[in-house]
Amino acid sequence: MSNEQSIPVARIVDEAGRRRTFAVISHPDAGKSTTTEALALHARAITSAGAVHGQGARKGVTSDWMELERERGISVTSAALQFGYRGHVMNLVDTPGHADFSEDTYRVLAAVDCAIMLIDAAKGLEEQTRKLFAVCRHRGVPVITFINKWDRRGREALTLLEDIETHLGIVPVPVVWPVGGAGDLRGLVRADNTDEMLRFTKVPGGTHAALEEQLTAEQATEREGEVWETALEELELVLSSGPGYDQEAFEEGKVTPVFFGSALSNIGVKLLLDAVVDLAPSPASRPLAKGGAREVTEEFSGLVFKIQANMDPAHRDRMAFVRVCSGVFERGMNVTRAASGRSFATKYAQTVFGAERTVVDTAYPGDVVGLINASALRVGDTLYTGKKAEFPALPAFAPEYFAVARPKDISRSKQFRKGVSQLDEEGVVQMLVSDRRGDQAPVMAAVGPMQFDVVLHRMEHEFSSPITLDRLSYKLARVTDPEGAAELAKARLTDSEVLVRRSDGALLALFADKWHLSAFQRAKPDILLQPLIATAD
Repeated sequence: MSNEQSIPVARIVDEAGRRRTFAVISHPDAGKSTTTEALALHARAITSAGAVHGQGARKGVTSDWMELERERGISVTSAALQFGYRGHVMNLVDTPGHADFSEDTYRVLAAVDCAIMLIDAAKGLEEQTRKLFAVCRHRGVPVITFINKWDRRGREALTLLEDIETHLGIVPVPVVWPVGGAGDLRGLVRADNTDEMLRFTKVPGGTHAALEEQLTAEQATEREGEVWETALEELELVLSSGPGYDQEAFEEGKVTPVFFGSALSNIGVKLLLDAVVDLAPSPASRPLAKGGAREVTEEFSGLVFKIQANMDPAHRDRMAFVRVCSGVFERGMNVTRAASGRSFATKYAQTVFGAERTVVDTAYPGDVVGLINASALRVGDTLYTGKKAEFPALPAFAPEYFAVARPKDISRSKQFRKGVSQLDEEGVVQMLVSDRRGDQAPVMAAVGPMQFDVVLHRMEHEFSSPITLDRLSYKLARVTDPEGAAELAKARLTDSEVLVRRSDGALLALFADKWHLSAFQRAKPDILLQPLIATAD
């Protein structure tokens, strides 16, 4: 297929304007996967929603396709869902909430234009939520806040808003306010229409959208009395004491529109989905690694933000998730990988809805395309046609857990090597190697210990090579250079060593703790020991 862009620029502008590409982020158990399902339900992309644990009549969530996720009731990978709503194309990328998988979430946030930040009404701002918000701020991703689980007992709405402003340094502006305190949800009132109250009737099990009833202010006063009046007073207090909502300030990350509801009961979710359409920015130009930017109307470019193997157990294939950044993607087109300068044909391309796939022929800026068995691709790769484009690299986080991996059955060495290579390419863990241990005993480096559980499960069930993991005592990693590696080798320290990261050849110096690191730095102050990005920063 010719790479010459055959779609008119006006069509690209129009299609990009219809796209909303966003992620859902939160602390574990704040209701992320449930919210993902509820959003898809309200868009009529699915007929019934499932809770993470599949309780009662609710099936397992569409986006959690991996067996381990279903067993644990958590999301450990990022799932991409695409559906239509109000004439727009919604690209929703669900992310892991657990801190152990924050590297995966960071990559996803490089591929979206907006994020929905979930806050548990009872627990308020939690540690992982703060970290993820910091990443959004660092990446310039505007944030919509949804205070979830308002149908359960929790904290006061005014206190939650105060915490957001105090601890996150962003001004919360209510767009929707609850009628009734946490655990006593009577309804919702929109800030732009206080003459009306929205009242909801739950559907048993929350499998379908809650029934919505519109009450006039007079009806609300008659039915809810003081509770309705209190809600209006609180809303007026918040709005009068702040700058109010401003679209430019939202896109600059200075304010966050706030919504209340319950994803499990499907209350307030439609208002949230409408806000993504009305407020979230459409795809725009993206900065390039060497300066300048790629405009959405230029020829095709895309960012590989995730690689996942064995999504389809029947075919055991490998999918690279690509965010289209500019131009038009057309199946079969030849694209160039910026890192190598080599081109390849995109014959097998699909869109993904959880575990379900559909062949995609054309995709526009903001869309997420899955390229099948593009074995040369790595996380962070830039793909392009025409004028060269290369987006900034996706940094690796600082690992704090290290273990030597070995096959339980040496006769499964081929499967072992294949599994290790695949998990390294996906970024499930960072793979480190050394001459001392060889390829048959790589060191796996993880941000959190649960990553090791994923490795153990997948090596046994997907690659038919059960492994053992022997934990090492190291807790810190620093990037060094050949000179630093030589000095560490010369020092013959028992509490440190230098390993090579397989993905990029970087030299990582490992230390048992900060005291051993400091001692070596004092002895050799000129040696390069550069920190990696810490998940807490």
